[in-house]
Amino acid sequence: MMIFDGHADLLYDVTKWRQAGEDHVFERRHLPRLQAGQIGGLGLSIWTTVEQDSIWAAHPDWDGWQRTEEMMACAREELAECPWLALVRTAAEVRKAQAEGKLFAFLSVEGMEPVGDRLERLEQYAQWGARMGMLTWNEENLLACGAGGDPDKGLTELGREAVRRMQRLNILPDVSHTSDRSFWDIMDLAEGPVIASHSNCRALCDVRRNLTDEQLRAIRDTGGVVGVNVSHDFVHKEPRQQTAAMLARHAAHMAEVMGPEHVACGFDFCEYFGPGYEGCEGMEDCGQAQNFIFELERIGFSEAERQGKFWKLQAGHRIGKSPAGAGIKKNRFMRKNWRETAGFSAFCAQWQK
Repeated sequence: MMIFDGHADLLYDVTKWRQAGEDHVFERRHLPRLQAGQIGGLGLSIWTTVEQDSIWAAHPDWDGWQRTEEMMACAREELAECPWLALVRTAAEVRKAQAEGKLFAFLSVEGMEPVGDRLERLEQYAQWGARMGMLTWNEENLLACGAGGDPDKGLTELGREAVRRMQRLNILPDVSHTSDRSFWDIMDLAEGPVIASHSNCRALCDVRRNLTDEQLRAIRDTGGVVGVNVSHDFVHKEPRQQTAAMLARHAAHMAEVMGPEHVACGFDFCEYFGPGYEGCEGMEDCGQAQNFIFELERIGFSEAERQGKFWKLQAGHRIGKSPAGAGIKKNRFMRKNWRETAGFSAFCAQWQK
């Protein structure tokens, strides 16, 4: 069963190895696992935040935009070597890629610290093909405060204008990594779908990076989606509960709160960063992505019910509001609707443009 993974940091790994002189990084290092996990589509993030031991530590004189341009240069070189991978901007381009038997990828921006006070750079992101964007990656910057900062600090006036411009450029606002106040500031400005590409439920794992039920409902009301995240710390606070089964419970909780058509995958696999970065048990890397589908079946989805339109992009299908509390035990609402839309209708409704 094909899966669309709405958040992947593979361009970071591509940049790392191309800087070291390697080519065909996707094909050599990632394609076998993507195929094993039946990942048919990706959201490839432009993530250039400097962390200890990151690839950017070798270039302390580079600013955020120089790092961004370097990553995009490596991405262009890499994509030129991958005839089996199509960089897409619209649902129509997704259908074309699928018809040609290609894996497809949308670009996203994970943290806009590189924008600084130059909002015209948002247009460059759009020209490169970015269709999703986060104002911050945990930090506080000139646009917004992230999840690692003060939860009561939100968007700046510059950040508010950035959100307005993003929407005019058809870049979906992504609230993963925002502070609580930034989340609600973005919601106040929403003119269409808002997404959380890789976040789980605070009701099951109470950490800032996860979302409250109130936040889940707010995303639902924009027509947006939330992608479940395999990171240990966002699945459960108890190590023994950091499993694929618990990840499926996050999806079930989202489905009950928002309606299943608003639930997606944003796995954020990071095993290639090194030991300790593997996903939760049973979802250590993208080659095991089908374990999530198996766990969904265990909580009430038969294989037959998950066939057909499940996980497929439904171009042009606009989702409506779904009743909360649809009933996890009986699963009737989930069984009927999840297989029909798979959480990506909101993406496609936006990506018709």
